[in-house]
Amino acid sequence: MKIHQLPLGARFEYEGEEYVKTGPLFATGRAGQRLIPKYAVLKPIGDTPPPAGPAAAENLPRARVLAALDRLVARCHALVPEDRRDDLAAARAAFLEDLARE
Repeated sequence: MKIHQLPLGARFEYEGEEYVKTGPLFATGRAGQRLIPKYAVLKPIGDTPPPAGPAAAENLPRARVLAALDRLVARCHALVPEDRRDDLAAARAAFLEDLARE
């Protein structure tokens, strides 16, 4: 198992030492905090949930996503200079196109 597959707080063994995952690539053991390389193969200790895959991702209702997008664009509209508002509209349209593909 790789470090990115473990949830925060998971216990594992690496190079004969026991660690607890404390960040995306960090773990804490007896000697303190340590960077765990992405390529390192780790041995989980105890009950470790399976890695979250795409199916485990939270699905939000489309209407909620679109409402949040519209609120974001409205706030950005006030911050973006008038000569760049077409770019903002194009970015919104591109987002909607990407959303439609999935």
